Amino acid sequence: MSTRLDHRNPLVFDTHELGRRPGAMQRISRSVEAPRDLGVEGVVGVPQGTPVELQLRLESVMEGVLVTGTARASAEGECVRCLEPVELDLDVDFQEMFSYPDSDDRGRSKAAAGDEAEDDEDMIPLEDGMFDLEPVLRDAVVLALPMQPVCREDCEGLCSECGINLNDNPDHHHDAVDIRWAALQGLAGSLGTDEKDNMSGKASDGDVRSAAEKQEK
Repeated sequence: MSTRLDHRNPLVFDTHELGRRPGAMQRISRSVEAPRDLGVEGVVGVPQGTPVELQLRLESVMEGVLVTGTARASAEGECVRCLEPVELDLDVDFQEMFSYPDSDDRGRSKAAAGDEAEDDEDMIPLEDGMFDLEPVLRDAVVLALPMQPVCREDCEGLCSECGINLNDNPDHHHDAVDIRWAALQGLAGSLGTDEKDNMSGKASDGDVRSAAEKQEK
């Protein structure tokens, strides 16, 4: 039977060497390149092509192959407060059961297992003795990543008025104007302008009268 999995894919693992004898165990160490979109899009994730270090333990059990592992990688993102770049070291644990597609835990055909076959629906079937670790790795990494990454816990963020980074300018502030006085300040300003205009008008009238009196004399 042909398989949809490609054994050349570094995230596809072959269990034929492990065998089906319950209790058999195999350890695998492998460095792979991160697949695309490994993380939360637009927030934080492991850049495509960067190294992901895998440590796996494969155990043969009655139902299939139990895979327990650890993935180590570096994730990159943007601080949600100050928008500066953020780098996170990931150390993610995961575990998944990959079931034999042709038999249940008693070695019987699943079609003959009756109601017990329903218990196997939550397990991922092996395909020609191989399994793809990418979906498991992706789920584990996404769950381990923060939904709101910060550069540090006490990040001050950006000024809401001018956008300056408050981490670099801890004393930065804007003089607050009480909105209740803003209208009065505007009114006072307009009154001052009117008074100046009136004074200018009075001075002009006086100059005209003075000049007229001189002419009469």
